[in-house]
Amino acid sequence: MPPTSPPAPAPATPGEPADAPPARQTLPAEERYAAELSFLAAHDDGPRPPGWRLTPRAVVTFVCGSGGAALRLPRPQEGLPERLEIPAKFVGERALVERCVVTLAGERGLLLVGEPGTAKSMLSELLAAAVCGSSALTVQGTAGTTEDAFRYGWNYALLLAQGPGPLALVDSPVLSAMRTGRVARVEEITRCLPEVQDALVSILSDRRLSVPELAGTDDAQVAAAPGFAVIATANLRDRGVSEMSAALKRRFNFETVHPIADADAETALVRAQAGAAVRRAGASFGVDDSVLDVLVTVFRDLRSGRSAEGWDVERPGTVMSTAEAVQVAASLGVAAAYLPGGDVLDLVPGHLLGVVRKDDASDHARLLGYWDGPVRRRAEEGSALWRRLWELRESLR
Repeated sequence: MPPTSPPAPAPATPGEPADAPPARQTLPAEERYAAELSFLAAHDDGPRPPGWRLTPRAVVTFVCGSGGAALRLPRPQEGLPERLEIPAKFVGERALVERCVVTLAGERGLLLVGEPGTAKSMLSELLAAAVCGSSALTVQGTAGTTEDAFRYGWNYALLLAQGPGPLALVDSPVLSAMRTGRVARVEEITRCLPEVQDALVSILSDRRLSVPELAGTDDAQVAAAPGFAVIATANLRDRGVSEMSAALKRRFNFETVHPIADADAETALVRAQAGAAVRRAGASFGVDDSVLDVLVTVFRDLRSGRSAEGWDVERPGTVMSTAEAVQVAASLGVAAAYLPGGDVLDLVPGHLLGVVRKDDASDHARLLGYWDGPVRRRAEEGSALWRRLWELRESLR
């Protein structure tokens, strides 16, 4: 493949100088898809749960797409197109998304579990944006997360000056969601210590939060407004995971998000997301489709422990996720745009080595074993791309 020429500068936004940097690198889902959300709210005026912006059916359509068909508004509305096709944003089972929507409509906690890189956080963000119009009320779970992240804290200057009162109270994202009837998101809930996790037990069961410091006042309890829900995510196989208590588990419906089953769908997703990342970097995506096919094939083989031909592959300890494949593809695209000078396929082994050695140094040997197995056999069968990859084996040492 010939080297890619440097991209032309991206056109400036009207009213901005040509070299003006973008205001933000990424937009939250509710802003990125604002036009679709407004259209779906007008398109489906059927019954919806209290506090919801869209009907449950429209939420599923927003996440899974309209199946290639353009939806038509029942009546024209100013500022909205009469017809609009809704693209799929989540590659996975529609039934999974439908179960998630039913869980939220039934006022149950939703816990999305699975291996890293399976788009759990993205699905959580999309659901929150569609249900309540905001994905911003988020707690990032870590070993250092305290109960304040789920309950409340204090403005200590006001606390010392005026004593405990509603003005000194600092709402957590969860408490803000309760007051306003919106969705609270908890990322990596199992990274939190068990006693911190259990701060959610009474919130999910009683739908109210007590503030003992304000006892005897009208602010001593905060009741959840209609529409309040909690979506949590968890990677259950990572190191540093804390077991959830049985009491907390009972208050969540668990849904497992699996890796993408279809190779073509995964390749299309990698192409789309890596292309978007490269464009944010100010370049055009110049990685050939054949290179992406090879990259996704390597990730799928190492992830499953078996090649598409049925050959056994020793799986590395690290998770060869679709998200990692997107990052590698994006790196290839940036390199092709800004550091041209050779075949972009030559960069693949080095990036793969960076992925597999993240968790376990012995995974280096497993990657070499993959080169000595499927890569070599495909090269012997006559594939020019795989023959070139085989010739690059020394770059893995």
